[in-house]
Amino acid sequence: MLPNLFASVVLVLGTAGLASAQAPQAPQKALKSICSWGPNPTNLELKVYVPAKLPPRPAIILAIHYCGGTGPEYANVTEYSALADTKGFVVLYPTTNNDNHCWDVASTRSLTRNGGGDSTGLAHMVRWAIRKYRADPARVFLTGISSGCLMSNVMAATYPDLFAAASCYSGAAAGCLAGSPGSSPATADRACGAGKVVKTPAEWAAVAHAMYPGYDGPYPRFQTWHGEADDFVSYPNLAEQLKQWSALLGVEFSHNVTDTPQEGYTKMVYGDGTKLVGYSARGVGHVVPAHETADLEWFGL
Repeated sequence: MLPNLFASVVLVLGTAGLASAQAPQAPQKALKSICSWGPNPTNLELKVYVPAKLPPRPAIILAIHYCGGTGPEYANVTEYSALADTKGFVVLYPTTNNDNHCWDVASTRSLTRNGGGDSTGLAHMVRWAIRKYRADPARVFLTGISSGCLMSNVMAATYPDLFAAASCYSGAAAGCLAGSPGSSPATADRACGAGKVVKTPAEWAAVAHAMYPGYDGPYPRFQTWHGEADDFVSYPNLAEQLKQWSALLGVEFSHNVTDTPQEGYTKMVYGDGTKLVGYSARGVGHVVPAHETADLEWFGL
């Protein structure tokens, strides 16, 4: 049953379910293939979108694809590249070819800083891009959906010094799949996806701290979106993410704002809303449409 469910989710994510008609999308041919950016322990691929007019010290967004997808496919169903033309930032679209094109968010290698997993290759991509495009290292951001959101949580925990903020969709807390035999629907322990991995904020913070032992600096600002009707990466995972990041960022729940940024969405504000927010989408399943404008606002772009 899991492979069939996996196939159905890939079909949805690979169609217009993620696309938005609000802006034209950059053609796939506009992406540049990068053959070498440094150590690449898990044979990742990288394509980059660079606007024709790149300002000095541009920002960078690492956009991480869903399970069963690729970087170019994610570029085609989101507006980040089109918005880069007007806002002047660089977008990195990596691809993993491992485990049914799902990011490794389960192995010790990937859940450890410099451990030699997918997270290590992604970190080297980001460092290469900062040098290549003379980017502002204080304006490097994360986004992704599903497997890409799980990896966004992992990257923010293992390399918190690389990123200023993250905004991702339909994911789970960093370490939720730790110890699973795989990270795809066909290989993973289903406890995480079913929302059955429940911890206290302090316990989740300890999981993240173990990924980068000894780190005492700030963690990226975090924004996370989840559909209340998600039966694939179940809705309780939103609460677990918010527990983890509330502890790591030192903020507590403050208040809700209903029908924000649109009808049926509830914004959950922590502290003064500058470090952590969550969005709960009523009636929305696993595919929460990307809200690219809201993402850029969160990033300060």
